[in-house]
Amino acid sequence: MRQSTTRRRERTMGAPIVVKLYGELDYPSAARTNRRLDPVTAGDRPHMVLDLTRVDFLDCGGIGVLCRARRRARAHGGRLSLVITDPRILRTLDAVGLTGSFDILGAAPDTARPVDDGPCTTGGGGSVTSAAAPHS
Repeated sequence: MRQSTTRRRERTMGAPIVVKLYGELDYPSAARTNRRLDPVTAGDRPHMVLDLTRVDFLDCGGIGVLCRARRRARAHGGRLSLVITDPRILRTLDAVGLTGSFDILGAAPDTARPVDDGPCTTGGGGSVTSAAAPHS
């Protein structure tokens, strides 16, 4: 019997795409925020970092946004991390038992550079902007 010598190719994740969220991540802003995040999590092996350092408020709608983004990234073989520095946001995630479900970082990775693709209001005067890794 002949063995196959074909190597399995695994595509590695590149530098992360950092999406900065501003203002209130809440139920009224959830659909609009999902529309902005869905294209980022739709690719092959997406590596996304959601920077929540400028998020003032997080409710069940915002938690749904985070869970949806994580689920979509994983479904495409990727990964999602959160940048959280506000103890109130951490307490909210902890209260619903989700702190262990996310990779939580203290700062965004240095490998990404800001890209201004036009802010999108998330709620309460906030916006969504993204930063993409440099292309090699």
